[in-house]
Amino acid sequence: MKGRRMAIEARQGDDWWRGAVIYQVYPRSFQDTDGDGVGDLRGVTRRLSHIASLGVDAIWLSPFFTSPQADMGYDVSDYCDVDPMFGTLDDFDEMLAEAHRLGLKVIIDQVISHTSDRHPWFVESRSSRTNAKADWYVWADPKPDGAAPNNWLSVFGGPAWEWDGVRRQYYLHNFLTSQPDLNFHNLEVQEALLSTVRFWLERGVDGFRLDTVNYYFHDDQLRDNPPLVPDPDATSRDAPDVNPYGMQNHLYDKSRPENIAFLRRLRALLDEYGGRATVGEVGDGARSLKTVAAYTSGSDKLNMCYTFDLLGPAFTASHIRRCVESSQATVTDGWVCWALSNHDVMRHVSRFALPGADRERLARLAISVLATLRGSICLYQGEELGLPEAELALEELRDPYGIRFWPAFKGRDGCRTPMVWERKHPTGGFSSGIPWLPVRDEQRLLAVDSQEGVAGSVLEHYRRTLAFRRAHGALIDGEMSILASNRDVLAFVREKDGERLLFVFNLTTEPQEVHLSSATTVAEALPMPGFAPEISDNVIMLDGLDAFCGRLR
Repeated sequence: MKGRRMAIEARQGDDWWRGAVIYQVYPRSFQDTDGDGVGDLRGVTRRLSHIASLGVDAIWLSPFFTSPQADMGYDVSDYCDVDPMFGTLDDFDEMLAEAHRLGLKVIIDQVISHTSDRHPWFVESRSSRTNAKADWYVWADPKPDGAAPNNWLSVFGGPAWEWDGVRRQYYLHNFLTSQPDLNFHNLEVQEALLSTVRFWLERGVDGFRLDTVNYYFHDDQLRDNPPLVPDPDATSRDAPDVNPYGMQNHLYDKSRPENIAFLRRLRALLDEYGGRATVGEVGDGARSLKTVAAYTSGSDKLNMCYTFDLLGPAFTASHIRRCVESSQATVTDGWVCWALSNHDVMRHVSRFALPGADRERLARLAISVLATLRGSICLYQGEELGLPEAELALEELRDPYGIRFWPAFKGRDGCRTPMVWERKHPTGGFSSGIPWLPVRDEQRLLAVDSQEGVAGSVLEHYRRTLAFRRAHGALIDGEMSILASNRDVLAFVREKDGERLLFVFNLTTEPQEVHLSSATTVAEALPMPGFAPEISDNVIMLDGLDAFCGRLR
């Protein structure tokens, strides 16, 4: 741990986020300390040593603010307090202090595109058309026939407009009807939101993950979205195929040009405190990388963004190659954060399942690929154990998205089930009570205590792989060049300060031979954790789901 802290301290400058490894904590599913079946901030504090032992740089906490929990905390009713189910502000401060003691930065999830309908701002706004906050949300008159103002759709199904009988107007909600959208065209709204950001900066947080960062502004003319012309080469989609939201080209309900000016205001606020970072969530279909480029270019907006490009079902060399090359061509003056899993998508060892593939080997290969890409990376709690997606019945679901589109889309609860710490404990050591989502035996058997110190386990592979990443500056922020290879093999070079590292990954279950060109000569093979392919006369012999690393001349 001492060596890890010294390495962290060497990267305490304002650019600590560049190339950082960020571990996402979903608090309600991480560790319960009071027996109510829901994780809490004291539980996060209790388990911070596990996170630090992985060798990550920061944690990202999903929302813990006061909320009716209609969308599991992404419907905020008080931005400046902790929901009682998670604890108190004192609990947060203790967690923050312990994280900093362990050398971990703390990023919190700032959900400012919308609030809960129980937020005092919305309660006042909907009370009349003349109150002080009447224009704080997006209100619009109906069409003459009573229909909604336009054709915009909600991500969670149905129209993006809800009728309010008191104001006799519609209000906009991009998600649940209980999540009304704030009107960012109103400067008072911007000021109020920035003050909530300052509240957490004053408490000492190190950064913000900005939920749905491209949804802040809407078209003030409320123009209809046109139909989407499908792009077969797109690496990211707005919604599952079963959701009609994905049938529109979302030109007018998100990713509006006015957002740039607000992001500059936000960055200026963070710069007052020094060493703070932002990572924006961009869901923008085929335009995602262009949006990332616009939001991260220069040094006056976001530090980095992540997209959904690697959060889809494809784990192939051609797909990853296309994502990386598109990123390099588009995000030329910005920074990307890559992830394979998070709280919104099926866990990747289930999503990437290949016929005949060993799941643990797939988990080991996946983190090895992720850890060697150019950019920062996000890990999602439990992936370091190789946890698969949990199969849940309809009556067990808590996710409104899944309930709405069941059974074609089963929602997000399968990746949100509790973290498992103890193999023999009935809830995996998560809680002494009944967990808010069930703990399946398939996951419990992969608990931390069953993998701790076990050579070759997924957990130990994560630790070794992240240590390997830290040991090579080229993997933190070095350049990356994709090499020509067949469609089954991913090959690239990472380079910095004269160190040139070659990485070759076989993402299939069949053995592969890779013949290197005479211009690519391996000086020595490096012991990449978990893999030991053979190389002879510039020919690399890879088993299925195998990886090679070598230092080039």
